[in-house]
Amino acid sequence: MPFIPHTPEDVSSMLGAIGAASIEDLFDEIPPALKTGKLKDVPDGLPEMAVTRLMQERALADGFWSNFIGAGVYEHHIPAAIWQITTRGEFYSAYTPYQAEASQGTLQLIYEYQTMMTRLTGLDVSNAS
Repeated sequence: MPFIPHTPEDVSSMLGAIGAASIEDLFDEIPPALKTGKLKDVPDGLPEMAVTRLMQERALADGFWSNFIGAGVYEHHIPAAIWQITTRGEFYSAYTPYQAEASQGTLQLIYEYQTMMTRLTGLDVSNAS
């Protein structure tokens, strides 16, 4: 099952609009020696964290560059799912919609988060909004 929801007709129409005969034509500028169908020595079915570590090890083979951002920013793993969740508009602020039916998902998430934080910290209360 393709992950991009375009029909073959959609793809053909888009390629025709830019004057390409196939999707492969879009990558003609890349030298064949650099093209690969599969990453070398990467087993199938690795979890996200294992792939990240493997790619970091390979990147370090090119040398290590210091990061001077500071202010508490440091290299650490952030799972891909977190980026998807945190980019949702309802998490940008503590604003809760006035319509109960529109805010139930947000309220449920806040409740689950507060419950998890009290269990992790051992405190009696937690505040998330």
